[in-house]
Amino acid sequence: MADKIFTDVNLMGKMYRLGGYEDEAYLQRVATYVNGKWTELRGTSGFLRQKPEMQQVMLALNLADDYFKSQEKVEELKARQEVLERSVYELKHELVSRRLTEQDQA
Repeated sequence: MADKIFTDVNLMGKMYRLGGYEDEAYLQRVATYVNGKWTELRGTSGFLRQKPEMQQVMLALNLADDYFKSQEKVEELKARQEVLERSVYELKHELVSRRLTEQDQA
């Protein structure tokens, strides 16, 4: 098993030491995403008037929402890929059939 990688990241204005099996750049990218979502929420009306605990809940809910929407998009793309692959297979089959027919007629 690979060694755990540790890196310091700034999350919502505080420094944290994260550890994981992904590379440092990935951990930084995750922290950047969370910070971006945090900044986005801070710009919405009334968010800063909420208690810090509620702000954290809203952040978690927004991150989960992004995750599930991404998962839905992945499923849509997989379904589209299957349709396209099936179409390619059918076109290849048709091409081969036509070539065989042309060879038989020649």
